[in-house]
Amino acid sequence: MDQAERKELKKSGDAMHVIASLIVRFRSVIFIIFALACVYCLLSLDRVKVNSDFAIFLPEDFEARRGLAVMNEEFTSFASASVMVSNVTWDMARAMAEDIAALDHVTGVSFDDTEAHFVHSSALFSISFDGGGRDPGVVAAMEAVRERLAPYDHYISTEVGSDYNGQLAREMGGVFAIALAVILAVLLFTSRSYFEVVIFGVVFAVAALLNMGTNFWLGEISSITNAIAVIMQLALAIDYAIIFSHLYQDAAADRSSEREALIEALARSIVEISSSSLTTVAGLMALTLMEFRLGRDLGLVLAKGILCSMLTVFLLMPGLIQIFPRALRRTAHRKLIPDIRGWGRFLVRSRVLFAVLFILALPFAIHFSGKAEFAFADGSITELVHEEGREALHKINSTFAPSTGVAILVPAGDFEKEKTVLREAEALPEIKSALGLASIPIDDRYTLTDDFTPRMLAELLDLDLEQSQLLFRAYGLEHQEYQALLSPSEYEVPLIDLFLYLFEKLDQGLFSLEEEQLERFETLRGELERAVAQLRGRNWDRLVFTSTLPAEGEESVNLAETLRGIAERQYGPGQILVVGEITNARDLRTSYEGDSRLISLLTILFVFLILLFTFRSVVAAVLLVFVIQGSIWLNFSLSYLAGICSSFVTHMIVSAIQMGATIDYAIVTMSRYQANKKEHPPKEAMVLAVNESFPTVLTSGSILSMAGLLIAFRVSDVYVSHIGLTVGRGALISIILVLTVLPQLILLFDKAIDKTRFRLPAEQGGETP
Repeated sequence: MDQAERKELKKSGDAMHVIASLIVRFRSVIFIIFALACVYCLLSLDRVKVNSDFAIFLPEDFEARRGLAVMNEEFTSFASASVMVSNVTWDMARAMAEDIAALDHVTGVSFDDTEAHFVHSSALFSISFDGGGRDPGVVAAMEAVRERLAPYDHYISTEVGSDYNGQLAREMGGVFAIALAVILAVLLFTSRSYFEVVIFGVVFAVAALLNMGTNFWLGEISSITNAIAVIMQLALAIDYAIIFSHLYQDAAADRSSEREALIEALARSIVEISSSSLTTVAGLMALTLMEFRLGRDLGLVLAKGILCSMLTVFLLMPGLIQIFPRALRRTAHRKLIPDIRGWGRFLVRSRVLFAVLFILALPFAIHFSGKAEFAFADGSITELVHEEGREALHKINSTFAPSTGVAILVPAGDFEKEKTVLREAEALPEIKSALGLASIPIDDRYTLTDDFTPRMLAELLDLDLEQSQLLFRAYGLEHQEYQALLSPSEYEVPLIDLFLYLFEKLDQGLFSLEEEQLERFETLRGELERAVAQLRGRNWDRLVFTSTLPAEGEESVNLAETLRGIAERQYGPGQILVVGEITNARDLRTSYEGDSRLISLLTILFVFLILLFTFRSVVAAVLLVFVIQGSIWLNFSLSYLAGICSSFVTHMIVSAIQMGATIDYAIVTMSRYQANKKEHPPKEAMVLAVNESFPTVLTSGSILSMAGLLIAFRVSDVYVSHIGLTVGRGALISIILVLTVLPQLILLFDKAIDKTRFRLPAEQGGETP
């Protein structure tokens, strides 16, 4: 460090100027660090795991989460499809079913002449496949089904061949491209130099890469977080770069040295931007306290994004400005944002007009927002963007009785108990079908889990009795069941276990069958192995039921509890798990009811405390929180009035984001008013404050609103689109209230704001802020 730099540091005095001087001096080292970090994050993008199943984010002790873990570990789920063909006769539909059933990788087509499959010239086929939804053979079979049905009016609901995360990424890519174009136009309009927009782009691209590339540190993130994180980071943090750039240009106009101007601007920016980010981070950190871990997931990723944005502005952007100072000066342009002091004067002259309208509207907003409906299952959420698969499912459910799957996981091995549970459950009027190993028929007399003697097996499979006895003795010896030797004719084994043992010995060449018998066994083997993979685990067996009730509703929850009671009568309380859409929705609702109140209160508390110590006035803090909370009530009341049913995720997440992010608009207005009031009367100070805060409010608010609304009407995922709609609409409402209601409320309570001011102990000897 040379003598001039030491002199500069000594002159600067405070810590912020020292830090700013060091950042400016070591720009080359900082560039190298950022370059290495970008390479690391670029290579880490593929390591980020994305999960689209909400149940995985429930607390570990919730039944839906526990059941999902068991099913993922112990069972295999094969792909299926529901296909409806309209305007066909029964004979045409039967021929189609036979044609589809003959396709490779199709293991079955459920179709008959009951109302469950044929109503008013519409046929419903339930197609089963022999692999997962992404298996090439299954995908090819599904394409063959589409080709055969192409001449007909048909609707297909299936996950075969679908790439949810890929489709969401493509849609968000399109949103991001449009958003960038709109944001570019906004920045060019609100900028002071055209080249600063280029610097903003570089800074944000680096910040976004750092955030995305470090997401794998969290283990896995939700598909919602992965989809909206980048564009939300841009909308929430772009004003950090704008603040620094404008402070630099103001400082450069007053100083002959570009270095001094940069240090001064950076020192001021560190304080101003850090303070501005506190409310946003507070709202996001409130999300991390949710019991439902999706909030923690989104809160951490967006808070990390805010941190990455701040570090990039503080560390990287000064170096970029040092490289391109001439480009910034040469592309400087006149102010494009209009002067709105006339609007400020109108607000002052109209006194309490907007404030009164706001107060009058607030009770209705609170009432209607409280009546807004939130869904806990995909099918109940209002669709904002057309999606073919969802439309097909709605069409099928409106033509045929809706079907909802419920599974009961029971301790493995007791087939008699399973048979009793299946029989009692199937007798319920709400149950369309019941499936378990104990309900799969072998012929008119037996099921797959019945106990067989050697003679019974010989008669069933047309084997020699000696051959059958040999098989039973081998099975008994291997399983240390010596009754097979002592009383072979009375020794019984479940048929399913005999079949699996026989298949194993055939593969090992230790047992042989005639060619005709072997061919029959191979056909049976495929069906049996698929059934076992889906219904039998190491520690649990799965019983699957199809209900005529929707996933949500009191009747559906009662049905789940009825099924639980039937199973617990056989296995005992707490020994079984009820899993499926109904229990998922129930557990999500339970989690939401606690989380929604907690997050709302914590967000308001965190933001209030920050405002309290920012403005040192109780009334000032209350006013700002009151206005933004009012915008939240208005926002959700519009959902109710429009008849929109949003996801529960929308309410929890948007409440925190809207309070944490848009409160900044109110802070800017209050800060400008307090600064101007030192030199002007209150009314004139407010006119100036509205005019001075307008560029910041317009830039940040329009970007957040535009980004949200683009997501809402360009993304087919109902969860992501509703978050976008509510964030965008909420930002727009907040802008309107900050530019109309807040100035009048501040003037109305000006004396109360001053009377409730306080000083911190460290400030007792100084002036009131």
